[in-house]
Parts: sequence; C-alpha cells; structure tokens
Amino acid sequence: MPEFYRPDSYQRGESLGWLLKRVQQSIAQQAGLRLAKDGLTHAQWVPLLILRLGGPSPVASLARELETDTGAMTRLLDRLEAKGLCLRERSSEDRRVVMVSLTEEGMTLTSKLTAVLADVFNAHLQGFSEAEWRLLLSLLQRLIANGDALRQAEQG
Repeated sequence: MPEFYRPDSYQRGESLGWLLKRVQQSIAQQAGLRLAKDGLTHAQWVPLLILRLGGPSPVASLARELETDTGAMTRLLDRLEAKGLCLRERSSEDRRVVMVSLTEEGMTLTSKLTAVLADVFNAHLQGFSEAEWRLLLSLLQRLIANGDALRQAEQG
C-alpha cells in the first residue's frame, strides 16, 4: 500500500482532511449566505435537504446522519416545525419511532434550496471540465468506500 503521507513531511496544505474541510466550509458558508434570506441557518437547511432527497425519516436516523444527539435534534426539529417546514408523527407500526417529514411549505422551500446548492456547487467547480468533475466525484466516492471498508473491518 502506498504511503502518500509521512509524519516527517506532513503539511496542512496537502492534508486530505484539511482540504476537504475547507471545501465543505466554503460551500456551507456560500449556501448559508444565500439561504439566510429565507431565515434558514446551516443547521436547519441540512436536515431539510436530507428529508427532501431521502423522504420521511425516523428522528433517530436523522440525528445519526447529522452526527448529533437526540436532544439537539429535538430542539432543531422544534424550530423547523414552528416555521411550518416539517412535521413529526409517531409511526403507526412502532409507537416508539417518531417520523419526520416535510410539509408542503417545506417542500416548496427545499426546491429553492436545491437550486441554491446547484449554483454554489457550480461556482466552486468553475474551470473544471465535465471529465474532471466526473473524476472528482469518482475519487470522492472511492474515498467514502475505503472509509466504509475501514469501519466495517473495525466492527467485524
């Protein structure tokens, strides 16, 4: 296995983690600036996007995906429900499970959210060819697959 990083030559400007974090921060900041007009914070629009793209979700699953605790998730959902953007309902199959779904207003707002994200992503990809964009996606997907394999190996 090749060693791309070595302790004696490690540099932040070439750090995969630091670079990915900077890209994520830039995307979140730009999207946040545009979505602030709609009264949404980063913490609020991310779960709305997850619900838009994945459909209704159990609160516990949403908290796991957002890497937050259930208390923080409950407070966040309280705010989104107060804005009329989502709805929580107990599952008819298992009363212990609370499902979250978008309201009609939430669906309308999230259609704008996907348009904002498309603009922000396209701005970050300025100067990339379609082949470079597809290569970048492929490489990131491979990184994710490698991370998933590491997690599986640790668990099994």
